[in-house]
Amino acid sequence: MRLIVIPARLSSTRLPNKPLRVIAGKPLIRWVVEGCLKTGEKVLLATDSQSIADCVKDLPVEVVFTPSDLPSGSDRVAYAIKDLSVDYVINYQGDEPFVYKEDIEKLFEALKDYSVATLAVRDPHAYTDPSSVKVVLDNLGRALYFSRSPIPYFREEHQFYPLKHVGVYAYRKETLLEFVNMQVSDLEKTEGLEQLRLLQAGISIKVIITENYYHGVDTEEDVKLVESKLGGLNY
Repeated sequence: MRLIVIPARLSSTRLPNKPLRVIAGKPLIRWVVEGCLKTGEKVLLATDSQSIADCVKDLPVEVVFTPSDLPSGSDRVAYAIKDLSVDYVINYQGDEPFVYKEDIEKLFEALKDYSVATLAVRDPHAYTDPSSVKVVLDNLGRALYFSRSPIPYFREEHQFYPLKHVGVYAYRKETLLEFVNMQVSDLEKTEGLEQLRLLQAGISIKVIITENYYHGVDTEEDVKLVESKLGGLNY
């Protein structure tokens, strides 16, 4: 069995009440849930907020209430599925309103050969932006490293890089449960990127490059940009 889990919490340091923020006519969390439902996959919302649950109560999505003190979205997803009979799970962050069925299918397909998979897009504008995470790959399309710094260094112009990481993760269940029980790694502390915990532990991450548009919502500037894009979608 496979499942999409959307972790969403009400508290946010940069954008208060972010999941409930109305963007292009509907709350952000509804954009995410409705998009995931359109893929045809089973969808579960993992939240610590009744307000967030109420926002999607008319949609065919199961809600699991999670403790407010869980440190990350990955921990929220792991809590929601720990007792479920599920093989593959996608952690679809509650601030990522763009969802594409073909990318979901590619992520699940990658789990036949890898225990973790994620997405990336080619984006030269992300190169010097520390809020945009960059990734470099090996010859098999596996992540070598993720960083907020500009990687790789360009001695000459390159058509393939930079790759901007999209924070959507697919896991085999046992790998996710193992991951959230690992100690936070030194590299993770340094960069503030939890995926580095996996790499430092020797767990491969398959990276699927997509041509689709993704942009998460963290700031007021993100709200304006995403609203301009979502306004033309017919979800």
